Amino acid sequence: MTELVRLETTTEGIAIVTIDNPPMNVLSEGVVNQLAEVFTRVSNDPHIIVAILTGEGKRSFMAGADIKEFPSWLEKEKLELKKITMKTHRVFHLIDNLPKPTIAVLNGLALGGGCELALTCDIRIAEEQIKIGLPEVKLGLFPGGGGTQRLPRLIGPAKAKELMYIGDPISAQEAFQLGLVNRVTADGEGMQTALEMAKKMAGNSLQALSRIKKSINEGINASLEEGIEIESKHFIDVFSTEDIKEGVQAFIEKRRPTFTHR
Repeated sequence: MTELVRLETTTEGIAIVTIDNPPMNVLSEGVVNQLAEVFTRVSNDPHIIVAILTGEGKRSFMAGADIKEFPSWLEKEKLELKKITMKTHRVFHLIDNLPKPTIAVLNGLALGGGCELALTCDIRIAEEQIKIGLPEVKLGLFPGGGGTQRLPRLIGPAKAKELMYIGDPISAQEAFQLGLVNRVTADGEGMQTALEMAKKMAGNSLQALSRIKKSINEGINASLEEGIEIESKHFIDVFSTEDIKEGVQAFIEKRRPTFTHR
C-alpha cells in the first residue's frame, strides 16, 4: 500500500504528520483512511504530547478533495453518499477531539477540504505565500467537510458566509487578520515556528493540556454557567494526577518540574 500519510516522532514528544499525495496532496479516500490510522496511533501513544500536521512539498498543504472521485459520486444513492461524507467527518472529528494539542503548518495551498482539515487543528501557522479558502461554490458545491460549521465558529458567520459565497481564496495576512490563522511566517519557516511552539507545549503536562482542550471544546457552545461547570469538573480532576503533585513540589523547591504525563 502506498504511504500517503507519514508519521515521524521526536525525542521531545512531538509527532509530525505529513500528507504526501503528489502533486497537490488532495484528500483522496486513501488519505482519509491513512489519516484515521495515523491519528489513532498519535492519540494512543503516551509518548506523544503534541502533533504537527503539514503537507509534503511547497505547493500544497492540501488542495482540497480529489475531484476525480466525484463523477462516481453523481451516480450514488443519497444514503451511500452520506456514508462517504460521514466517514470523512469521523476522521476530522478524531483530529478535532484529539486529547493532545495539534498544530497545522500551512506550507502551500489550503483549499476546500484542505482548509477544512486545517480547521480541525488547534493552531494554524501559515507561510506568507499560501492561499486559503473554500472555493466549492465555483463547482456548484458547498463545503461538506465541516467548513460551514467550524469556520463560522472561528471567524463569525458573516465573514464565513462571504468567503463561502464568493469562493475566492485569501492570503495568509488576510487569514491572520480574520483570526483564521494564528501566525504568519516567511516562506519555508512554518515548520520551524511550529516545532518551537510544540516544544514549549510538550514541556508542560499532557494532563493539563488535554483538560484545557476539553474544557474549551466542550464549553464553546454552552452558556457561561454551563461552561464554568465543565471547567470546574476538569479542574477538580487534574488534582488527582501525578503531574500536579510534581508541579507544586517543583514550585516550592524552586526548580523546573519534570512531568511524567500521568
